[in-house]
Amino acid sequence: MPFDRPQSRRHLIRSLVGLTATWLSVTSAAAAPQTVSFRSADARTELVGYLFQPATPGPWPAVVMLHGRGGPYSSSVNSACTTVDAHSTSPCNAATLSKRHRMWGEYWAAHGYLALLPDSFGPRGKAHGFRRFTHGDPDRADVNEMTVRPLDAEGALAYLRGRNDVIGRQIFLQGWSNGGSTALNVVIRQGDKTNGYRGALLFYPGCGPAALLAPVVSTATRMAMFLGADDEEVSPANCQRLAERSRQAGSRIDLTVYPGASHGFDEPSSKRQSLPGNQAAMNDALVEAAADLERWKN
Repeated sequence: MPFDRPQSRRHLIRSLVGLTATWLSVTSAAAAPQTVSFRSADARTELVGYLFQPATPGPWPAVVMLHGRGGPYSSSVNSACTTVDAHSTSPCNAATLSKRHRMWGEYWAAHGYLALLPDSFGPRGKAHGFRRFTHGDPDRADVNEMTVRPLDAEGALAYLRGRNDVIGRQIFLQGWSNGGSTALNVVIRQGDKTNGYRGALLFYPGCGPAALLAPVVSTATRMAMFLGADDEEVSPANCQRLAERSRQAGSRIDLTVYPGASHGFDEPSSKRQSLPGNQAAMNDALVEAAADLERWKN
């Protein structure tokens, strides 16, 4: 079982289980998301993003989803991709997003959130993404999680706040792996400011000094971290120590560690979900994440 979560939340979590199970049975029928473009806060990069819209009338709360080092697209097509932008055609597009990103985007839309998945790599000529254990690859320097991608997340926040169908005070952040480290850096940059992202969901981020702007996350932003105990790519122990240091500094961060779960445990492919630990972790994380955002709205 996961641990380090407040037990008082379990009633709310159980109340969401039925809705989540129903959604999982029908999600594959959803249409491709809308493709949009907006400016990164670096003031020069025009980003492409994929928008998952609820069926209910707006305005809606929103979630910005930050992809990992593999990029936002399916591994079955992304090796042939370089540039993805608003002015070119590519096999990497709204119809070829990875299963995980599409699953979460549809999940949030089904729960009444407008979900935006920005592509940090395609507009910079790297839509192919990067393989495992390439953190030191110099080709990743201009898409790194400390000085580049946080500006993309800040540009996404400004874009959503410029829409009249979004509740500007209820915009949340979610990131996976390299995107999780990016999300941590975004909230480090926010510090005690209360006009940024309302909360951050952090899935198996890299928590070492090479990935983060500071050794402690000191922020007013609410956070929840989801880790696999058997993660083979990043260190869950590093993240647990980071969470403890950050709590001692006054930050509010929930921590869930899933026994038997590996890196990318919420990837819904049959191969990844063949591990019992991953299956249990994904099912729990879906419900936990929705409960977090419901609590953080107020």
